[in-house]
Amino acid sequence: MHFYFLPVSDKIRNMCWNQGDWRFYYYYSKWQKRALKQAQEIIKTTHIDVIHQLNMIGFREPGRLWKIDGIPLVWGPTNAKEAFPMAYLKGASTKSKIFIYTKNALTRFQLICSPNVHKMAKRAQTIVAASSDSAASICKFLHRNPVVINESGCEFVENSVAIQPNNGTLQLLWVGRYIFTKQLTLALESLAKITADVRLHIVGGLIEEEKPFKVLAHQLGIEDLCIWHERISHSEVQTLMRQCDLFFFTSVAEGTPHVVLESIANNLPVLCFDTCGHGDCVDDTVGIKIPLTNPQQSIKDFAEKIDYLYYHREELQRMSEGCAVKQKALSWESKALQMLDIYQKAISSYNNEKN
Repeated sequence: MHFYFLPVSDKIRNMCWNQGDWRFYYYYSKWQKRALKQAQEIIKTTHIDVIHQLNMIGFREPGRLWKIDGIPLVWGPTNAKEAFPMAYLKGASTKSKIFIYTKNALTRFQLICSPNVHKMAKRAQTIVAASSDSAASICKFLHRNPVVINESGCEFVENSVAIQPNNGTLQLLWVGRYIFTKQLTLALESLAKITADVRLHIVGGLIEEEKPFKVLAHQLGIEDLCIWHERISHSEVQTLMRQCDLFFFTSVAEGTPHVVLESIANNLPVLCFDTCGHGDCVDDTVGIKIPLTNPQQSIKDFAEKIDYLYYHREELQRMSEGCAVKQKALSWESKALQMLDIYQKAISSYNNEKN
């Protein structure tokens, strides 16, 4: 395996850490043009059987390797979800609402009109979608039938031990950044509707970021049910996962969140929305999903599911035991084998087209 590095300046790298900074795409496009030139130089001296355009999963800047002729091309996993679910903008700031409205409009426009996206889609023998939502958009706008492989993999733990739910307080865990797409407000409002004896462990923010959510918890009368861990280390999060009974994941806009796969790797059942990459990863063997509807209905649905699990601990036990099988299906090793199969089929498809 040979690596050819095309570094960018520290200034650009630091800017790109700021998710949502649109300048990213300008610099990423310039980098992709450099990558094309590097690939063309490699092909001059080395026989290449298949090209795999593998990016950060956003579809907006698909790269330029579609310009290389004579070699089969695979693109993805790529995330091309059509739109943020607008019903869940309740409580978002005006700035966030404007950002999401603009992003939804741009996403649709780029899916319909972007020359690079359409040329990549037309040229690739195989497109890999990062989620079923993305696959639906690719079918609708790019008129291709992609293979779905989530872009993140799960650690497979040999001889892992299922969690043994206790008979007392049900321990819930919420992990994420304190941004509106993660919907912590929805989790807190669901907690206020639960009749069972539960505690919600909340991980992911700084003290200053917690303040408005602590105010909401007080207003809802659930401050005694919330345990705030702030921004703790990765290893501490893993320990919490092994100590809790249920991972409560309320995000409505993601790729494939690795924290959900970490939950499965720790044999912790998941309660989440049936959307994005986590909707593909979680089934009834490892968790419970609710549909995207509207915030009030979701609060009711989440509360009902948690109340049910409080009185049916055997379901938590069953789902925890199911995580061992799911780990293997979602593992990096399994996904590597899927990609190898895609490479072989892409080569065969390309050869058949030539003949």
